[in-house]
Order: sequence, then structure tokens, then C-alpha cells
Amino acid sequence: MFANKAVFAAVIACCAAPAFAADIVEPVPVVEPAPVYQAQEFGGWYIRGDLDYHKPDFRGADYITYGTPPGTKSFDSGDLRGAFSLGGGVGYQMTSYLRTDLTVDYWFKSKFTGHTSCDNCASTDTSKMSALLLLANAYVDLGTWNGFTPYVGAGIGGARVKWDDLHNVIDSDDTIHKGTSNWRFAYALMAGASYCLTNNLAFDAGYRFSHINGGRMFQFNGAGPGFDKGFNTHEVRGGLRYSFGGGANGCYQPPVVAYEPPEPLYTK
Repeated sequence: MFANKAVFAAVIACCAAPAFAADIVEPVPVVEPAPVYQAQEFGGWYIRGDLDYHKPDFRGADYITYGTPPGTKSFDSGDLRGAFSLGGGVGYQMTSYLRTDLTVDYWFKSKFTGHTSCDNCASTDTSKMSALLLLANAYVDLGTWNGFTPYVGAGIGGARVKWDDLHNVIDSDDTIHKGTSNWRFAYALMAGASYCLTNNLAFDAGYRFSHINGGRMFQFNGAGPGFDKGFNTHEVRGGLRYSFGGGANGCYQPPVVAYEPPEPLYTK
């Protein structure tokens, strides 16, 4: 009798075990979302300030004469010394490789020395030239390596050229021709590199070639007026660019997020 009861109890236990096991819920791991890294931003406004040293290449000048017969004569020679300039501008970073800006530069006075001659005379001519250069520029940034971003660019605009009075000296006779000022077409080509100082501030250094068309140089006084043939100018430039948003200088770096996998959490 006892053996039969033991066998019956074992059978009941074996049948009940699966039923109790069905009531146990397997733990479900809770997976934390992957960290989100901030992407690099573009489309930022920036301002710039520049200092440069420029050397204009005087391309010659002509002036009207009223002898017999009247005509036009040219300067035998002419030279403009180098000078400094200050500039500023505002720009916009359109993509990681393309940006544009508007710049204005004031060229301080360059001293001019020239020579003219006639049948029985020779003169030394002196004056000074300054200019205000306005350009709309576009640049291609060629990528950033260790904080350095090389670039190439071009600009187009105009220049207001101002000539001081021209002193035409023959022996001890000084004839003064009144200088003029006028607007002229100008363009520029540039190449350089910037270096990231901070996420928003970059140092910019480079070379710019600029061309200014010719125009009136001085007024009539016995001879004249005179017209210069324009300038090709070589500029060495340096300055700072400050951006008001990440990426405008190519300097923005996404924040470093330290990520450690969380301990798994379970629910019943």
C-alpha cells in the first residue's frame, strides 16, 4: 500500500513541475540607446580683420601735351613704394569647403617717383597714392589637417584711387598738377591657410594679387591731364577670423563623449 502511494506522489510531482515552470517569466534585458554625438555644424557667420604689406607695380602713365603739334606723351619711368593697409569684412561659411565674404581695405599712401622728358628738358615727378579697395570674395577651403586649413579664392569689386598733387620739377621750377580721385574696377586672386586658435577663432595668413584698372592721375596745368595705366599689386596678409557658430573657421570639433556600457536592467 505504501509503495503505491509513493509511486502516485512521484507521478503527480512530475506532472505538476511543467505547470509551475510555465508561471516563471524569463528576465528581459533593457538595452540602453547608443550615445548620440553632435555633428559638425556649418552655415556660420564670421567677421575678419587683416593687416597687410602691399607693393603696387606702376604700369605707366600718359599725359596730354599742347605743343606743336599737340599730342600725348608717356612717363619715361615711374615707381610706387610699398605701404601697409588695414582691412575688415564679414563672411558666411556655406559648406565645409565653400565660404564667401565682403571685405574693405584701406591702403595707406605709397610714395610715387617718376621721370618725364622733352626736347630740351627732363623732370622729376613726385606724388603719393592711396586707395580704398572693396571686394566680394569666394574661397574654397581644401580640408583641415591638425588645425591647418589651406584655401584658394578670388574676388571682384572696385577701388577708389586717390592721387595727391603731382610736383613736376625741372631744374628749380616746380609745377604743381592737382591730384584726382576716382572709382575703378578691381579684382583679386588669393591663396593662404588658416590655423585654429580656438573653436571660434582662427589666424589667417596668405598672399593676394590684386589688379586695379587705370584712371585719371592729375589735372591740367600747362600739360595734362594725366592718366595712369593701373596697378598690379602683390600683398602679404595676416589677420584673425572670428565665427559666431561652430564650423565657420573649419575649427569646430564635436564634443568627446565618454561612453561606458550600463549594467543590464531586468524586469519581471
